[in-house]
Amino acid sequence: MARFLDWWRREERCARLMKALLLALLPVACCVAYCAAQGHWIGDVYLPNSEWNDELFYYKQVEGILSHGYPQGYFGFNESHALKLSFAAWSPVLVFPWVVWGLLFGWNLMSPVVCNIVVMSLCCFLYVWLVGPSWKQLGVTALLFGLYNNFARYMLSGMPEVLCFAMVILFYALAVNYLRRKKDYKIIVLFLMACVMTLMRPYLALFLLLPSWFLIRRGGSPLGKWLGALGSLLILGATFGIYACVKHYLGAEYLTPLFFTDWLEAFPEQGFLGGLRFTVEKLWAKGVEYIAYAKQGIRAVNTTGAIYAGYLICLIVLASQSVEEWASRRRGRKEPGGCTAVRNHLTFCFLVMLPALFLMYKTIEGGRHLLTFMAAAVFLIPLMAARFHIRAACLGIAFAYLYIYRAVEPYDYQVAYVQEERRACLEEWGEVFSEELALDEKDTPNYENVVIWAQSDSVEDAPVYTAWQLLYALPEGFGISCCTREYVTENMETLKSRYLFAPLGGEIEQGCEEAGYERLYSDGGMALFELR
Repeated sequence: MARFLDWWRREERCARLMKALLLALLPVACCVAYCAAQGHWIGDVYLPNSEWNDELFYYKQVEGILSHGYPQGYFGFNESHALKLSFAAWSPVLVFPWVVWGLLFGWNLMSPVVCNIVVMSLCCFLYVWLVGPSWKQLGVTALLFGLYNNFARYMLSGMPEVLCFAMVILFYALAVNYLRRKKDYKIIVLFLMACVMTLMRPYLALFLLLPSWFLIRRGGSPLGKWLGALGSLLILGATFGIYACVKHYLGAEYLTPLFFTDWLEAFPEQGFLGGLRFTVEKLWAKGVEYIAYAKQGIRAVNTTGAIYAGYLICLIVLASQSVEEWASRRRGRKEPGGCTAVRNHLTFCFLVMLPALFLMYKTIEGGRHLLTFMAAAVFLIPLMAARFHIRAACLGIAFAYLYIYRAVEPYDYQVAYVQEERRACLEEWGEVFSEELALDEKDTPNYENVVIWAQSDSVEDAPVYTAWQLLYALPEGFGISCCTREYVTENMETLKSRYLFAPLGGEIEQGCEEAGYERLYSDGGMALFELR
């Protein structure tokens, strides 16, 4: 007992525990404040009232995993499906924390939200325990966390972005801990975390580079460093190989390419110089477009532009610190605390993600992929040794302006709260689905267990969008195929799925009647058809 007490007192673990518990309460407090500002409570969050349709796919896929091991019907787009099993275009590894949560506590419409909050709270606790920030650093971290409103917004959603936030923050916390107390097992854990993160989002492969650097430096002798480099290359190759298999076998084809590769295709088509010219021109054009969005995010309400502007500000803060630390090392001074390599890695990631965004994503859609890196910056910038409070103050002002003052776009910042009308509709359709739909458990997954969600239809020459939120009421195990109106109308007599959910009174309903399909139910706005 005396030895334990000495260990506890020597490392000031009592104070660290207090800091960890305080920071762990922060995500809950931010979510309560976010909801209260909109006149609600966390318990009022209701995913079927959200306009973010990705949440439906994530939720129902996890539900299918928990109820049957994997969804019994295909998730896909225009009736695409994975070569193996039944997942949509995104890696199922992305939602593994939700699966664990569902196994432990069950799965319902509040489960993703509660899990997100708990994961973020646990992340904050472990961050403090691993890093041991001072009270001043802790206060600045808490302030930036609260001002970076995307933490609370995504915790209060059915999106898995918070899971990525937590993984990256814990990765850096362990890396800082390793630099202060170097133990080989920490490098192994960092590699494992980076591998999982890569399987969650492919661009997070950037995080494999930091433990590779640690392993090479750990080698000591030239031979040891070469062996470390070889081991790192093998791990990198294995991770990319596993990701390629997951993407090839477990990913359904999306409506549009997930990544644009025209700049790569330009090299064999136009030669090296032609491909290089094409790539540079695309980088320049997308860079100009990016800056235009960032300016718009500062001047007016533009969520994508606000993300791009905030990302640039974070990059400037990180890069200025890296330059200052480089100048200090040239003068023979080193930063206390051993965080330089970690922050330099984050700065590198910020820099690399920009050309990756320009080359492989649509400018209007790529902002969400930058949120994770900004979340990591919130936790690393307060650890700066030199005048960190000035940089943190500048960043805090920018966050307050961009993500609180300008955060008024309902689609992006209005949390989905329960509405009795929507809940009643969901209960009505839940009864219909349970009566009319029955899982075919032979040779699963199959199209017998798939409901087509027609994105929209033309009713009296006006577009009418499907109330896809009602598909939350589908029985456990059913798959959903998100299909465009053109695909449905052009392939009406050859659709493979058994059921179709679409608006009434439009071209799709007319096509179903002409093909002799039965309308199982309608509520005056939406209708369920059986395509057999």
